[in-house]
Amino acid sequence: MSMVASLSDEFNMAIKINQNLTAKKLLPKLERFFDLSGQKILSIEEKWHTSKGTPVFTEKGQYTTRGWTEWTQGFQFGSAILQFDATGDDRFLDIGYKKTLKHMASHVSHIGVHDHGFNNISTYGNLRRLMREGKVPHHSREMDFYELALKVSGAVQAARWTSIPGGGYIYSFNGPHSLFIDTVRSLRVLAVGYQLGHSLMGEKDREISLLERLVQHAQTTAEYCIYYGECRDHYDVLGRTAHESIFNLNDGSYRCPNSQQGYSPFSTWTRGLAWAICGYSEQLEFFVTLKDAELKTLGGRKKLNAMMLKSAKATADFYIQNSCLDGIPIWDTGAPNIHCMGSYLTKRSNPNNHYEPVDSSAATIAAQGLIRLGNYLVNSGEKLAGSKYRQAGLTIAATLFDEPYLSTASKHQGLVLHSIYHRPNGWDYVPRGNKIPCGESSMWGDYHARELALMLLREARGESYMTFFDY
Repeated sequence: MSMVASLSDEFNMAIKINQNLTAKKLLPKLERFFDLSGQKILSIEEKWHTSKGTPVFTEKGQYTTRGWTEWTQGFQFGSAILQFDATGDDRFLDIGYKKTLKHMASHVSHIGVHDHGFNNISTYGNLRRLMREGKVPHHSREMDFYELALKVSGAVQAARWTSIPGGGYIYSFNGPHSLFIDTVRSLRVLAVGYQLGHSLMGEKDREISLLERLVQHAQTTAEYCIYYGECRDHYDVLGRTAHESIFNLNDGSYRCPNSQQGYSPFSTWTRGLAWAICGYSEQLEFFVTLKDAELKTLGGRKKLNAMMLKSAKATADFYIQNSCLDGIPIWDTGAPNIHCMGSYLTKRSNPNNHYEPVDSSAATIAAQGLIRLGNYLVNSGEKLAGSKYRQAGLTIAATLFDEPYLSTASKHQGLVLHSIYHRPNGWDYVPRGNKIPCGESSMWGDYHARELALMLLREARGESYMTFFDY
């Protein structure tokens, strides 16, 4: 009980939250960010050949690929679309549109991944949003094309389904026994498919609701991938997350936590934590658009909102309490050499330390989630709590959009430095003279930094609030 109480004590927060930051005050950083962003996109466009595969992360400042699953191509082309939204430069719209048309069809029907919300919302979804907002001319056949892609993608994602007593989940690329926390952020494609009136058709023409699968996956993730300080196991700390949850397919029973990219099943991989913050916060916003009748048979608005809000707040608080003063986390809160770093939570992050890498990509994702959670709470009348989360997100953004995280070197193709992909597999580049990976970027980190920056830029300009769904 004392551990749980201390985690909820604001006095023990690690992030030094700047209460005075606003989107307008960040405007000079945002404009500089998008100036650099455009240079990086054009560099990749000039030098990258599709025969290499999909760019995933940088080595010595140049994007390279790493075959595992195809989950970053949508971020590559989606980045160009976001750049157009921010700058109005038609060169980037041309890249995003043409490359989506040429390369993204296989992602729509890809039955082997849980990443549809990443690849296809970032491309087809963003192009559709621009047309709906009037930022590009409306063409009905083009809109039909985007919407068909999103409908099919949502259904394919929903079809990766494992049933368990009382619900089920969209299973990861590891197989039907495996639930990844990442996928809660990929639920956005089911939400859009549902808004467009689409369903997944099963055996004997059974109509399967995309909203029902979204809700059940969110509930299963909340129950098994997130901890609430309720003594579930010896390492049950409020707000921490497990990357993977394993189920027995014979009877659907939960067996144990696991981790693919974190240090251990009983420590918290911070990018997975960030996916949860952002995913649940976005879904809270999406549920505002739904009618009570749509949610009645799924448990009702009150119950579902409570579940998502509990998950969002718990993970947000854990992130705030386990990040450095400037809002950047170590790649895993239980990393093996973290004890050598002393009281690192009382200092600004040091990506060039000798013990454990930070992960800026986790920060890019978490910052957006924190801001969205804060906005949701403020709009719900919880102004004090909402302000805490929103200002924490703005504090992280201010860190990311400046050195040593903003990549200002013209020869470096990455935009946000000090991202980590797969520490256990040793895939991340360690510069000569260093003991840990640092100084590199990732396609998901750069994309989510752009999404974060665009959301704030639009706010600073007085433009409409950016969401993946239709209000």
